[in-house]
Amino acid sequence: MGDRKKEQKLSVHLDRYFRKLESKLGAQSSVQIIVHSDKLGISYRYPADSGDRPYHIASVGKVFTATLVFRLIERGMVALDGAISGYLPRELLEGLFVYQGVDHAEKVTVKELLAHTSGVADYFDDPVSSGMPFIKEVVNHPDTFWTPEALLDFSRRRQQAVGRPGAGFHYSDTGYILLGLLIEKVTGRTFQENLHDELFRPLEMRDSYLMLRSEPANQPGKQIQKFWAFGTEASTFRSLSCDWAGGGIVSTTEDLLKFQSTLRKGSLVGEKTLQSMETCPHKFRPGIYYGLGMMEIHFGDFFFLLKMLPRVTGHIGILSTHMFYDKTKEAHIIMNFGNTAHMTASFKALIEIMNALRREGPLLRNSDWRRN
Repeated sequence: MGDRKKEQKLSVHLDRYFRKLESKLGAQSSVQIIVHSDKLGISYRYPADSGDRPYHIASVGKVFTATLVFRLIERGMVALDGAISGYLPRELLEGLFVYQGVDHAEKVTVKELLAHTSGVADYFDDPVSSGMPFIKEVVNHPDTFWTPEALLDFSRRRQQAVGRPGAGFHYSDTGYILLGLLIEKVTGRTFQENLHDELFRPLEMRDSYLMLRSEPANQPGKQIQKFWAFGTEASTFRSLSCDWAGGGIVSTTEDLLKFQSTLRKGSLVGEKTLQSMETCPHKFRPGIYYGLGMMEIHFGDFFFLLKMLPRVTGHIGILSTHMFYDKTKEAHIIMNFGNTAHMTASFKALIEIMNALRREGPLLRNSDWRRN
């Protein structure tokens, strides 16, 4: 009975918060929320029927790509510190890792691609030497279908490497395209086949698929939630093929809960592997740190009064999508806001949820959450 009252109290509070937030954000949003903790007896949804509505999860998909790579590593098919040149043909790497006149392609490792420390440019967000920035290509040419090879060509021809392998952190979708091609090369199956065979089908993620490249198990497939990229509603664009292994998955909050729960139980990768994925030494943005396909949020970096909140690990996406896990409460927090302009609002919502969860248990001492 106590857990039931606790859940009702949390639901009333968060319902009020998200109704007010949706009203403030206006029509250009697709707010979907799951907060789930077996430990606390909490399973919150907003809206109540939103769990099976598919949406573009954006860079949250990098956790899926990293998980596939680590499953190959655990099977002995790939070496974490192995050179990427040992798996992919030379022509795919040509020109991508030239820094200060020296080609470093032979030195780049799988680990450096996972950690965004390979030095390769980011086709999605980095400056270009000619033509339009990539995001403008996507918005202005919505019918373009991007292959992985074309994405590499974009970085190769219109951008430059930002450093030597291992010298520093630089977030790069280009690197994750190479990881997707690595998965295909080693397994002899397409990236989308790996997603379905290794993750979607075994986990019964029946509404999940790789956008424009596969179909969900549940048929007929449901219409994807609308989303806005830099002011443009883009949910039907063929140019979204540009995300691929960097974040091209369509899923639902319920399916992502299945994935993250299974990952946390150690059924997808081993405990040591998961620890290495979520060990985050690299600063991505203030308060956001990066490991091997996962992010960690340090709330105290946002504002000193938030330092009592425990760190969460998972990933965000450019469409203000979140998939995080709070170890202290064994809580899953999955959110979609469906708009590149709502990232700040989405982080404020994450903080609101974390504060609400904190009130559902004893106050943690700094020494408690630092160990986690």
